[in-house]
Amino acid sequence: MRKIYNYINNNDQLKQLISIMIVLIVMIIVFSISSQYFFTKNNLLTIALQSSIIAIISIGQTLVLITGGIDLSLGSVIGLSGMVSSLFMVDGMSIPMAIILGCLIATSVGLINGLLIVYGKLPPFVVTLGTMSIVKGINLLLTNGIPVSGLPKEFLIVSGNSFLGLSIPVWIMLLLTFLFHYMLTKTPLGLHIYASGSNIQAAKLSGINTNITILLVYIFSALLASIAGIVFASRVLSGQPTAGSGYELYAVASSVIGGTSLSGGEGIIAGTLVGSLIIGTLRNGLNLMGVSAFLQEVMIGCVIIAAVFIDKIKENFRK
Repeated sequence: MRKIYNYINNNDQLKQLISIMIVLIVMIIVFSISSQYFFTKNNLLTIALQSSIIAIISIGQTLVLITGGIDLSLGSVIGLSGMVSSLFMVDGMSIPMAIILGCLIATSVGLINGLLIVYGKLPPFVVTLGTMSIVKGINLLLTNGIPVSGLPKEFLIVSGNSFLGLSIPVWIMLLLTFLFHYMLTKTPLGLHIYASGSNIQAAKLSGINTNITILLVYIFSALLASIAGIVFASRVLSGQPTAGSGYELYAVASSVIGGTSLSGGEGIIAGTLVGSLIIGTLRNGLNLMGVSAFLQEVMIGCVIIAAVFIDKIKENFRK
């Protein structure tokens, strides 16, 4: 038992993960007491489903934050992939091909972000804020702001089916969490991502190609957002040009709550998953309690500020 305690005490990331899991458990207990409908099988599965899109894009945001950057274009990319895939399907293209092309087109936004940041030497905040506006405008121009309807019902398989009691989006979320956790902790690329965020000059001197590393991170971020866009479009069976609006803030919140540092060099995918579940649980619990949607936005904003404040305190303590 003492060995387990010493291991946990000497592992900052594990301590962070345990602490936020305790927060999630406390929230579940509080909401279970507040509403008799909260702690039911159907509602817990609903929370997992609602959290899946946030978790998927938050994984990408975590990778970006670890390198010391930020990606504000995620919400617009969600709309782009879902809308483009929907347009292709309405025109008669097969569902798999429409999904692949939609994801490729949306992922190109990440490539553009990465190229401008790495080789254009532009600040990530400015670049991704600009592409967020550009992509949002393109989404509206292509559809005149009207949702793309008339999609084949077979497209519902992406979000409407379940396996072993869990919906497909939840399995996608869990699979991506495992894959990117493995990449960050068990591969050279993961080491390069952490090194680039901790001290980019030292990383360059040690032989790491930081340009390629950061470029790949932004591509991964857009790819994950494009997958989330497909899931979103399947759930509503339409291509919504404004889908994903504001989700970039949820991604930042989930990542920071999960222990990712805004200063770079620190973060774990498992923590991001728990952070996403905290956001999903908070929204669901407040809905069941009858809290106004407007007040919910205020409360989530407070959670974001609190998470950033705690991150700043941790950073100052390390110094």
